[in-house]
Amino acid sequence: MTSDALVDTAVGCLTGAAVGDALGGATEGWSPQQIRQRWGGWVEGIVPPYYEDWRTARPIAPYHKGDGHVTDDTLMTHLIVEVYEQAEAHLTAYDVAERLVPLMIGRQVWIPELETEALPLQRVFLAEKYMALRLHWGHADPREAGVGNAVNCGAAMYIAPIGIVNAADPDGAYAEAVDVAGAHQSSYGREAAGVMAACVAAAARAGATVDDVLGVAVRLAKDGTKAGIEAVLETAASIGHWTEAVESGKLRAAVAPYDTVGDDYRDQGLGARRPSRLHTIEELPIALAMLAIAGGDWREAVLGGVNYGRDSDSIASMAGAIAGAMGGRAAVPADLVTAVAEASRVDLVGPGERLAAVTARVRAADRDRRAAVDEGFGGLT
Repeated sequence: MTSDALVDTAVGCLTGAAVGDALGGATEGWSPQQIRQRWGGWVEGIVPPYYEDWRTARPIAPYHKGDGHVTDDTLMTHLIVEVYEQAEAHLTAYDVAERLVPLMIGRQVWIPELETEALPLQRVFLAEKYMALRLHWGHADPREAGVGNAVNCGAAMYIAPIGIVNAADPDGAYAEAVDVAGAHQSSYGREAAGVMAACVAAAARAGATVDDVLGVAVRLAKDGTKAGIEAVLETAASIGHWTEAVESGKLRAAVAPYDTVGDDYRDQGLGARRPSRLHTIEELPIALAMLAIAGGDWREAVLGGVNYGRDSDSIASMAGAIAGAMGGRAAVPADLVTAVAEASRVDLVGPGERLAAVTARVRAADRDRRAAVDEGFGGLT
């Protein structure tokens, strides 16, 4: 039986991520100054697209961003839930090859930004298309298929379900996510996926606090990811509200030495997205900083990510997933959940309920397996 608390946590996590994704989708790629100029101030809810003629305006076309539409972050997250339902077990890189990629290339779903049914492969970014190239057409070893890909937040953006399946076990979430992400990413892109899943697992523990989540992130993160998170959290400690963080540019300045993309988000240099032990993706540290500044409040953490700009949909989605796991369903405004679900024509609550159900079954199998192991080991001691 799935407990009410587990359902509440899973639904809070996935709806929190999806609504953050939808709000941040409108502001993605723009600077805080451009965002405030376009919408006449801070974005604090669902807003229309940056360009009214989004169908033809570059660099947006053909995507209908804004108006409450979720992006590929949410589409991929929901596919991971379905992969868990197929596997009925903890996932590995082989599940990406044998279950996730076939879903991406073999079945049409409603794509809100395209306003039509299409294959998920036709919406995802190039770094996600690389999975299909390497695993379906190239037959690469799934455990190392992410090598050679552009290093980005692509794996971290959909990894939250692994944190729920490993609720209260951040070390287990980290290990599983790093394995799964190896089929998609390498270097700090893979590392960020592990840390993000661990943060969700920590947030899902009953009574978890923001400090618990941030402590797990710092403890488990390696190399540039760890350094970037520490630098951003140190800066966040002196900031009282996300508006100050965005307006002052302090968080961007703190993460800049570790981010390969550069200050001009749409015009990246030759060093961008290359593997390195010295760097980190920008999205996860900023999401954690907004979570810290907001004291775990879902709305404040997400709005900080939305108005930060740059890869705002992924930042807001990550912050929303963690805050939603901590606070449960009630943490995410019900009116926004309804509005985004209707605008996107996507069920946002069902995936969380299904994830909770499969989590209960996987964890029951874990207990049985652990008992058998302990019994066998008992004969040696």
